[in-house]
Amino acid sequence: MTRTAPAATALYDVPGPAARRRHRTYGIVSTTLILAAAGWIVFLLLDTGQFSGAKWTPFAYKGIQELLLRGLGNTLKAFAYAAVLSLALGAVLAVGRLSDHRAVRWVSTLLVEFFRAMPVLVMIFFVFVALKAQPLTALVTGLALYNGSVLAEVFRTGINSVDRGQREAAYALGMRKTQVTTYVLAPQAVRAMLPTIISQLVVALKDTSLGFLITYEEFLHAGKLIASNLDYDLPFIPVVMVISPIYIGLCMLLSWFATWVARQERRSPKTKAVEVAPAEPGTVLPGMR
Repeated sequence: MTRTAPAATALYDVPGPAARRRHRTYGIVSTTLILAAAGWIVFLLLDTGQFSGAKWTPFAYKGIQELLLRGLGNTLKAFAYAAVLSLALGAVLAVGRLSDHRAVRWVSTLLVEFFRAMPVLVMIFFVFVALKAQPLTALVTGLALYNGSVLAEVFRTGINSVDRGQREAAYALGMRKTQVTTYVLAPQAVRAMLPTIISQLVVALKDTSLGFLITYEEFLHAGKLIASNLDYDLPFIPVVMVISPIYIGLCMLLSWFATWVARQERRSPKTKAVEVAPAEPGTVLPGMR
């Protein structure tokens, strides 16, 4: 019994026996190097006493746990406000950049380029110090201005990426520009824009950690208070090992949500069967009898 060779695909040739052995070797070597690096890091942590009981004791206290949970809740609250305001501001600025009025288009372009070029931390400090705003207000304002300006370009590019024929067909049906954008262009552009939108929201989620610089009691601020505690021998590394997986988990959860939404969007809509009335004889024209 002879075995047939696997057929080549349109993108690449299926590797043969020699290439599969080579790839297996590469995989074994890479895995060995990764395990060796992980073992070396664990050895350094053990050698410096990072797993000692004194450094991990604070996490067993209810007050420390409540501090971390309160910080996590403040982080999620700031992110929720910043995400909603960023999406709204991005939509407004994108509409302004797509406007037929030159003055509106220029003002929107100026705002987008200015806020996108300004560092987030500078805007946060300006609102906090110059405008004497509360820490939460300053943090959310800075995040919304920066991420909203970036999302404005995402929305504008996504709408412009839709085939021009869709726009022309909608105008031919007598639709106004607002209707064309709302009902024709935006729904089709969502699929192309969604990955970038979620990526920018992940950036906003991570940038909420800048709040600890203006004494906003978010998650990183809570970790900083614990890490600088002399009573527990400055448990900096344990705090990082506790906080980092939570940040990573939140970003992965947001990415998973984006993947789920994209999968839902790719599904073909189901058409329902419609009963059609049986054909009947039409009106007899004069002279046809």
